Amino acid sequence: MTFTQSLLEALESLSGNKLRSGLTVLGIVIGVAAVIAMLAVGRGAEESITGSISSIGTNLLFVFSGDAGGPPGRNGGSGNNDRPLTLADAKAIADPFAAPSVQSVAPALQGNGTVTFAGENSSTTIQGVTPEYASVRNLEVAEGEFLNEEQLLGRMSVVVLGPETADNLFGRHEGVVGETIRIEGQPFRVIGVLVAKGGGAFGSEDNSVYIPFTTAQARLTRRGARDEVDIIFVQAASAENVLQASEEIANILRQRHRTPIGDDDFTIFTQQDFLSTFETITGVLTIFLGGIAGISLLVGGIGIMNIMLVSVTERTREIGLRKALGARKRDILLQFLTESSLLSLIGGVIGVIFGWLIGLIVGQIAAASDTNFTPVVGADAILLSTSFSALIGLFFGIYPASRAANLEPVEALRYE
Repeated sequence: MTFTQSLLEALESLSGNKLRSGLTVLGIVIGVAAVIAMLAVGRGAEESITGSISSIGTNLLFVFSGDAGGPPGRNGGSGNNDRPLTLADAKAIADPFAAPSVQSVAPALQGNGTVTFAGENSSTTIQGVTPEYASVRNLEVAEGEFLNEEQLLGRMSVVVLGPETADNLFGRHEGVVGETIRIEGQPFRVIGVLVAKGGGAFGSEDNSVYIPFTTAQARLTRRGARDEVDIIFVQAASAENVLQASEEIANILRQRHRTPIGDDDFTIFTQQDFLSTFETITGVLTIFLGGIAGISLLVGGIGIMNIMLVSVTERTREIGLRKALGARKRDILLQFLTESSLLSLIGGVIGVIFGWLIGLIVGQIAAASDTNFTPVVGADAILLSTSFSALIGLFFGIYPASRAANLEPVEALRYE
């Protein structure tokens, strides 16, 4: 018996029991659809997170004090005698002779607070920054302007809003320049609104307000030292200079803080560190989700085995007759393996379509809620799921097929 003949007979047999075949295929459909959808969601989450981080720039470094609560890094350390980062540290890092790989430096003060306008209030991140912050963090102004040197030196009460904060206060993020809002009860004039960027490594930058560093020092923050900063953002000359810039910054801070190598009281984190961390987390999450969904594939495979065993029992006389007329053991084996594999393959194809539709629906829901998230159905996930479903059909069909092939013709013909 050729494979084509086996395939035709399998189609004829399955079409003769449409309802039973359909219910059996349903188990595989659900399993494959779940795998495709879960992998698409996991990959979409990974691309969303890494895309948000990469949009800031691959040549960005973050410098925390040892007790600033920043994530531990390769140059990080902690201790009870940690020195805070200061403006003097930032100026030292910006020295082109001490750190030639550094292009720009932006110290910042960060905190949470409440901003209000005409009875509307919003909890947001308040950041005291310098004019260099916009270029270092790759921020774009949608309307108005960013903070300048004059406003910094004059300790002016001006503010730049993230678009989400503007929406929360005004119900829009256009035409708000010139309005006066209150930050922690103090009036600030809006001079600009930023272009939306979505979530970043430290939360959503869209829900933030930016005021001059000196204004934040004098009016909104309470620090142990007047020149203390929470974080220093450093832009390397290029992505290739990031590691060199990291070493230069570390050497400068060790000299200034008088700490030996291995006992640093600061942490230097790069964009690549964040990307690696998030890729690891989302990779594990994707595998975990795919594994859970894969269990339903195994359940579907067990369903195929069950229905094929029932089929062998029902067709015992048919098998005996075929053997009596000269059918070989391998012909019977091929026939039943073809049926089980065909069931599984059909379920796999339909499951891929349903999985893709689920991913599409999730993407539409995310878009409707203004969430920067798009499920990604990769060709490798489709190929893996389809192949795995066919293999499951083959694997779980082996026992029923072997049982059918090993039936003795005389006994099979006597079966009632």
